Amino acid sequence: MTQLPASRDYNGLEVLTRGLRLSVAAIEQAVAEYGRTIVVPPKDAFDLLEASEILTAAPNTWSVTIPLWTLEEGRSDLTAEVTFAIRGGASAIELDNIHVL
Repeated sequence: MTQLPASRDYNGLEVLTRGLRLSVAAIEQAVAEYGRTIVVPPKDAFDLLEASEILTAAPNTWSVTIPLWTLEEGRSDLTAEVTFAIRGGASAIELDNIHVL
């Protein structure tokens, strides 16, 4: 998932998340407003993910905060917020927001 913003494959990101919360246009706008170049994070970046189970939602649902990296800054203030769920053996991902945290 973190490679899609870095590759600027916003259409792929919208397909992956079914465009339920953020459209291609909204993703492009969030990245453009930040004004830096998103890059693939280092491998150890996954240690920085913050995940919390959403107990009031369906079972096996988590809210995940993903820090993003930029060419200009390294780890940036830009963050992706994602809802991840496993239902019936299939996973579902919703991109809730991309913003400065």
